[in-house]
Amino acid sequence: MDTELVTEPDMNVEQEFVVLVDEQDNELGVMEKLQAHQEGKLHRALSVFIFNSKKQLLLQRRAEGKYHSPGLWTNTCCSHPRQGEHVREAAKRRLQEEMGLSCPLHRVFTFVYHANMENGLIEHEFDHVYTGIADGLPKPNPDEVAQWRYISVDKLDEELRTAPETFTEWFKICYDKYFFEIFK
Repeated sequence: MDTELVTEPDMNVEQEFVVLVDEQDNELGVMEKLQAHQEGKLHRALSVFIFNSKKQLLLQRRAEGKYHSPGLWTNTCCSHPRQGEHVREAAKRRLQEEMGLSCPLHRVFTFVYHANMENGLIEHEFDHVYTGIADGLPKPNPDEVAQWRYISVDKLDEELRTAPETFTEWFKICYDKYFFEIFK
């Protein structure tokens, strides 16, 4: 399938675009988000892991209206920066938009992953991972988040072993390979 890169998209409310990148996170252009997931194009993403002062992780269960991974548990916030937007600023913006939270964020690491999703969609992301600490109660956007909860690392580990199908693919990859970096 031929892919058309869009360098200056006609942004409107109904279309969202992702920033296409190479394996070193160099920008290549932009593409409509659904198309990028249909074609498995590598694009820039962000994941936010918020802990409270008890060292519990804030999880969200994705809203049922999401076009992939609806109803699955995942990290506090995950999204895509806009073209020209610094990833840290996008992480702050999306944490506020999705969870109604604001706190200082610290970049921990980046990683690239590829995962086949339901409905033939493909996640292929250069993911920037941020952490923060917040004790306030989230005020989630119901279009994004169905439920939320704080969970201890021991309980999370148990749930990932006994019910992995209830979590998003990217969360499982990040947890399996990198959680020790996040939980320092």
